[in-house]
Amino acid sequence: MVTSQNIFAGGRIDRAAPRRADPAAVAGWLADAGTRLIPVWRGRILLTDQDGDLRLAAVPPRTNWPDGGPVQWPPSTERTVVFLGLLDDVPHFAVDVSDLEQPVAEAVCAPFGRFDDLRMAGGALPVDDANLAAYARGLMEWHGHSRYCGHCGSRTMPTDGGHIRRCVLETCAAPHFPRTDPAVIMLVHDGESCLLGRSARFHTKIYSTLAGFVEPGESLEDAVAREVLEETGVRVDTVTYHSSQPWPFPRSVMIGFHARAEHQPISCNDDELEHALWCTRRELRARVAADSLRLPHRYSIAYRLIAEWLAAE
Repeated sequence: MVTSQNIFAGGRIDRAAPRRADPAAVAGWLADAGTRLIPVWRGRILLTDQDGDLRLAAVPPRTNWPDGGPVQWPPSTERTVVFLGLLDDVPHFAVDVSDLEQPVAEAVCAPFGRFDDLRMAGGALPVDDANLAAYARGLMEWHGHSRYCGHCGSRTMPTDGGHIRRCVLETCAAPHFPRTDPAVIMLVHDGESCLLGRSARFHTKIYSTLAGFVEPGESLEDAVAREVLEETGVRVDTVTYHSSQPWPFPRSVMIGFHARAEHQPISCNDDELEHALWCTRRELRARVAADSLRLPHRYSIAYRLIAEWLAAE
């Protein structure tokens, strides 16, 4: 049984979907003095240290620029501003400030925090902060790649608080919705040993669970079996759901499974894995202790799948 949330999941944000379609409601929230704006700069999130703890930083909708003059923040109608929802009845928005050069972005936001890589820092954030940061980053990534209509090539403009982009050409007016790519990630085991792989993208010592994107016309269970077979030549016979994790790098959801397989020879027959191996619990612990093998980041669902399997003996 899953007893805890994966990092980036489990936030309490009320996305207020029915109300964000009302432009007047969105404008009212944005004008509220208590509203929190979460700046996103080129995929990085504004974070701050509070009493030694890392927290999500935000700015009020009206604040002072470095020259001391009060202005509407940010002072550009071209920037994408997205309504995220209500947390404890406080409106939260994300704002893309990627148009600013790095020194300017850092100077403007310095009174509130610093821009950091969420992939590296997310594990240190409280649940609500990590969830909001992932939500904001994922939406901004989608906006940045959806500025033109896939039907006719015309420009698109945000509507519904930034949760829809609509083609500006009246004869088209096609709506475009945020995209999330489903990916399966699985701990394959035979009861005594688990199957781990090392991607060419990883540090030479890092081994992780197998993973891959779901293809059109494919169930999640079929995707698990296909990816394991393609990457290692191993056939699985039982697939069991574990949990999921938002993964806004750039815009995925990782859907975790345990997959049972007979202990079979490994054949890395594609370009994704450089090496794969079977490890018993004892062997895995010994290799980690000797630093001849390293596991993925502790905040990833891959680490959780491995760690729970290790503890299950």
